[in-house]
Formats: sequence, C-alpha cells, structure tokens
Amino acid sequence: MTTDLDLQSAIAALDEYGYEKKASTDLEQARNKQQMGKYIKSLDYSLRRLLILQETVNELVEEKKHELAQQENIQTYKTKIINLSREFNISYEDVLTIMAELQSTK
Repeated sequence: MTTDLDLQSAIAALDEYGYEKKASTDLEQARNKQQMGKYIKSLDYSLRRLLILQETVNELVEEKKHELAQQENIQTYKTKIINLSREFNISYEDVLTIMAELQSTK
C-alpha cells in the first residue's frame, strides 16, 4: 500500500513538473506567439531595448531566409546536374568534370 502511494505521489510530482515546465516563461519552452510574448513581457525591457531586440530578430530572420534560399538553389542546381547525367547517360562526377573543364576554357 505504501509503495502504491509513493508511486502515485511520484507520478503526480512528475506530472506537476511537466506542467510547470510547459507553463514556464522560459524562452526555450516557448513554441507559439503567445508564449514568446509572455516571455518577452517577463523581461520587462524598455522600449529602446525592445527596438534593439526587434532589429536583431529581423536581421536573424533575413539571414535564415537567405540561408534557406541558398540551400534551395544548391539543391535545384544538383537536381539539374543529376538530370543532365541521366539525359546523357554519364555519371554525376563526369558531368561535374565536363562543367569544370568548360569553365576553365572560357
């Protein structure tokens, strides 16, 4: 009987901890706009610091968008090379070699 009560107490404590962790104002736990807003409000930043934060976030977002666009372009380029290798029935590496040779002759 005591072990059942201890087990139930332990499970209840873990459940409570999980709830507290989800409901905390920790940025790592924020998964939506409302949670992010609650966290930022808890920082109690002045307008000046909020503007700096906004500028920094905007720069990071633009940087991330640029990185994703670059990855997309690279993947598109690789796909085009793969399609060329299939079209001419040669290996991917051979297509790269031919392209490098053509570039060096220009």
